Amino acid sequence: MARISPPSRITPLRRAALAVTRRLYGRALEPSAVAAHHGGVFWTGLVHESLVLASPHRLPASLRDLVTHRVAVVIGCPWCIDFGAMLALRAGLTVERLMAVPDYAASPLLTPLEKRALAYADALTATPPTVDDAQVEALRGELGEAGLVELTHLVALENHRSRFNHGLGLTAQGFTDAAVCALPGAAADDGASVAPGSQPG
Repeated sequence: MARISPPSRITPLRRAALAVTRRLYGRALEPSAVAAHHGGVFWTGLVHESLVLASPHRLPASLRDLVTHRVAVVIGCPWCIDFGAMLALRAGLTVERLMAVPDYAASPLLTPLEKRALAYADALTATPPTVDDAQVEALRGELGEAGLVELTHLVALENHRSRFNHGLGLTAQGFTDAAVCALPGAAADDGASVAPGSQPG
C-alpha cells in the first residue's frame, strides 16, 4: 500500500497534465499523482521524462527496455516493473525475452551485447557501484560514446524512478498480468522466479 496519497486538491495545470497521462495509459500514473504535492518535483519529472521520450536514441528500443526492466527488478520496484513491462511489450519486446531478464546471464534469448549491458546496469545500480574500466571499454567499443552515455543515463534514471517509488510505497497498478510484473528472485513451483513478498500486477 502506498505510504502517501495524491493531494486532494491540485492546481488546474497539474490536473491537466495528469489528464494527459490518463488519456495515454487509461489511468493516472500514481508516481506523477503523488509528485503533485510538490510543484517543482512534479514539473521537473514531467519535463525530464517528456524530453527522454522525444529525444533521438542511439540504443535499440529492445536494449533500452531490457536495461530499464533489469534495474527495476534489482531495486524491487513493483510499479516500475509493471509499467515498464507494459511499455516494453507495446514496443515489441516479447514476454519470453522480458522474463529472461532476472536470470539473464544464463539465457539463450539474450544477445552477448544485451548481457553486457545488463551486467553494467547491475554494477552501476550496486551500492557502492562496482563498474570497472573493462566494462566501460567493452561497451564503448560496441555502442560508441554516445550510446554509452545514453545507457548510463538510462540506468541512472531508472534508479531514480525505482527508488522514488519504492520509498513512497507505490505498487503495481495492473498494467500487465501477474506473471509478467511479479518481482523475480526465488524459484517458484512452476520454475518461474518470484521473490518473497512480491506483488502481482
